[in-house]
Amino acid sequence: MANTKPIGVAYSDQDITGADTVSANLVYSTAELGYATAAQGTVTQLTSKSTAVTLNKSAGQITMNNAALTNGAIISFTLNNTLLSARDVLTVNVSGGIATTGTYTAFVSTVAAGSAVISLYNVSAGSLSEAVVLNYAVIHCV
Repeated sequence: MANTKPIGVAYSDQDITGADTVSANLVYSTAELGYATAAQGTVTQLTSKSTAVTLNKSAGQITMNNAALTNGAIISFTLNNTLLSARDVLTVNVSGGIATTGTYTAFVSTVAAGSAVISLYNVSAGSLSEAVVLNYAVIHCV
């Protein structure tokens, strides 16, 4: 094995840099894989659903403004985050603030260095005025 060095009974790949291991002990139901509490944050959107927010954390929760969003409408806003690079992957999902499950779809429209555009789509049959809560997490890429 040309790209390995012995470290006892296992081998360490020399191409891995930084944090050499990502793992979770899946034997226990409390095992988790993700960001520590200090890497997470919250922010509340002011003024309207299209108002930009700033949260410089790798994971977080965005409480959107409760302005009306008509059925079939898509609204977009900017998440400013100095930790984002253009190569990162941003995941987002609806986590609360809604009266009926399945009334919204959230997705990331664009990722750039320092910001991302997040969109919310009202897939219900009516106009809704809810403070939708979104969770996001950044998968940092080199």
